[in-house]
Amino acid sequence: MQKGKILIVDDNEDILFALNLLLEPYMDEIRVTTDPEQIVRFMARYPPDVVLLDMNFRQDASSGREGFRWLEEILKTDPDAAVVFMTAYADMEKAIEAIKAGAVDFVPKPWEKEKLLATLSSAVALRQSRRRVENLQQQVSVLSTPPDAENGEIIGTSEVMQELFSTIEKLRNTDANILITGENGTGKDLVARTVYRGSPRADRIFVSIDLGSIPESLFESELFGYEKGAFTDAKKEKPGRLEVAGGGTLFLDEIGNLSLPMQAKLLTAIEKREIVRLGATRPVPIDVRLISATNADIREMIDAGKFRPDLLYRINTIELHIPPLRERGDDVVLLAEHFLEHFGQKYRKNPGGLSREVKEKLLKYPWPGNVRELEHAVERAVILSGGEVLLPQHFMLTPGSTGRRPLEELNLEKLENEAIEQALRRVKGNISQAAELLGITRYALYRKIEKQKR
Repeated sequence: MQKGKILIVDDNEDILFALNLLLEPYMDEIRVTTDPEQIVRFMARYPPDVVLLDMNFRQDASSGREGFRWLEEILKTDPDAAVVFMTAYADMEKAIEAIKAGAVDFVPKPWEKEKLLATLSSAVALRQSRRRVENLQQQVSVLSTPPDAENGEIIGTSEVMQELFSTIEKLRNTDANILITGENGTGKDLVARTVYRGSPRADRIFVSIDLGSIPESLFESELFGYEKGAFTDAKKEKPGRLEVAGGGTLFLDEIGNLSLPMQAKLLTAIEKREIVRLGATRPVPIDVRLISATNADIREMIDAGKFRPDLLYRINTIELHIPPLRERGDDVVLLAEHFLEHFGQKYRKNPGGLSREVKEKLLKYPWPGNVRELEHAVERAVILSGGEVLLPQHFMLTPGSTGRRPLEELNLEKLENEAIEQALRRVKGNISQAAELLGITRYALYRKIEKQKR
């Protein structure tokens, strides 16, 4: 018998009593009601795996019309509901009509015990399989990761990077929770995926959530999920990331943004290996490997009372620190050449390489935005170049290539505007040629120019 939760709706209290007694050993939970008006309330507060619904209530003795009306209401409330009809006036025509209307099966009164149990077991299994399909659909939506982020690789020959690679190699075939630290733009997501690809869970799902990009009010629903009706906009149940990542790996980026109450809930979930969805009462078991990342100093946050030390102990069985680009020596040139090849292919250009002056300039610059800033700088240089060897003027870095670039100069909109202006100057205002240099359409360039004027 496939156990689950059942809601029984019948106007005869003796039948409800008999069914409750019969099904108690075979079901996890049983709810009964003689009033079909209560069905929607029961389904909202107590989502059943199967509804055993009488076809005939007081107002109609044999046609089954009332039962069909309530079946329609149930399916409006939950399109995936598993409803089994029962009636004392069973016939083949009515059974066929019930299945066409959305019921999963039909049992006559009086029932045969074994047939009733088999029917209900199949209905519960069907409902649970529908839920698994829904969870898989959630996983598919979560896995819609940009290809570049998924297939990127960590590049570096410097001593500090070789030490990092060595530690990552030692993590192969382990399931330990990992904490990755480092400044913004150092590639924490790439390290997380590299660890994942070398783990025993490499053939299972990898779920990522950036806690720095979602409002704090959504942390709980995103991590733990919710039941239908848990709040105003909860039109249907939704599993959280901890549940969706079941059997696989969950990457919590910028975990330092978690509030203290959410840290407590995450700690409980890790310790008990189960979560409770918003609006639910029953826990859901979870099996995930956690990889977390932050650009914050977690230990300073602990001293300031902003991060729980017991949660830190749980998430950093091993800690991986990614050095900033300014400490990686010649890796700057190695990465620049890698990005040069990539963007040359992307924009269908054939840059002649990096000049000696450019290499010197890149090595002197401190790269406050780290690898991400270098990547953007090379992309802009490729766009603005005409296929020749890249020269210092192709790189819009701080004059003299010394000191940190002011943060306001890292504003993406401002940098885009600068690229457009340089492209237009280079081709003496020819929109078509400027658009080609920038790797965009004329229409897109017109829109960007209009946006600058506003």
